[in-house]
Amino acid sequence: PPPPPPPPKRSRLEGPAIEPHQRVPRLRCPSLERFRDHFLLPQKPLVLDGVVDHWPCMKKWSVDYIRQVAGSRTVPVEVGSRYTDEEWSQTLMSVDDFISQYIENENHMGYLAQHQLFDQIPELQQDISIPDYCCLGKGEEEDITINAWFGPVGTVSPLHQDPQQNFLVQVMGRKYLRLYSPAQSDQLYPHEGHLLHNTSQVDVEEPDLRKFPRFETAPYQACILNPGQVLFIPAKYWHYVRALDTSFSVSFWWS
Repeated sequence: PPPPPPPPKRSRLEGPAIEPHQRVPRLRCPSLERFRDHFLLPQKPLVLDGVVDHWPCMKKWSVDYIRQVAGSRTVPVEVGSRYTDEEWSQTLMSVDDFISQYIENENHMGYLAQHQLFDQIPELQQDISIPDYCCLGKGEEEDITINAWFGPVGTVSPLHQDPQQNFLVQVMGRKYLRLYSPAQSDQLYPHEGHLLHNTSQVDVEEPDLRKFPRFETAPYQACILNPGQVLFIPAKYWHYVRALDTSFSVSFWWS
C-alpha cells in the first residue's frame, strides 16, 4: 500500500521580498561601544545575532511548554485583526483557552500583545535576561518595561511609533518588520486626534495610494526576524509587524 500522507504542515507565510538596499543591517554581538556609536547615538535600526543564544527560553519554549507553565493563568487578549479596527476589543481568558481558540486554530484575530507576563509568571522570567546593551541607557533596570507578544500566524501590529528605545527579541517563529525613520512622519499620515496619533492610517502592505499618495515614496528598511535574533528599534522609529508563523516575542522598552 502507498505510504500514509505526511501530516499537514502548520501554516508558514513567506515574507515579502526585501531588496538588498532596504535590509536592516545585521551584526553578530557588536561591542557596547560599536553599538552605542553606530546605532544607539545616531538612532539607526540593527538586527543583532548571537546575543540571546544562551537564554534558556531559546531551547525550552514551545506552545506546549507555555501551556504547561501558564495555562491556568488569566491574560488580556486583543481580539480583532488589528488595534485600529472598529471591531477591535480586549478580553480576559486563560492562556489555555487562548492557545486552543487562536494559536491551534491559527485564528489571527486573537493576540496576547503588550502584556507584562513575566511579572505574572516568574517561571518564564527565569528563562530570559535583560540585554547587556540596556546598560547604555539612562534608567535603572527596574525602569525597563518587558512585554510578551504571543500569537498565531498572521497577527499584525499596524505602523506605529513608541516613545522609548526597544529591543525586540524573537523567541519562536518569524516576524516581518518594516521600519520608517521619524523624519518620514509626514509621509506616513498619522491619525488625527490624541488616542492614535502614534499610529499611521496607512495599511503598509496594501496602501491606498489615492488617499495617501506621499506614502509611496517614503524610504524604509525591512527585515524578517528569525528565532534568536534581536531587533533594535530606536525611540519614535515607526514600525509595522506581521507574524509569519506562530510567534513569541519579548520586547524591552528602555530609555
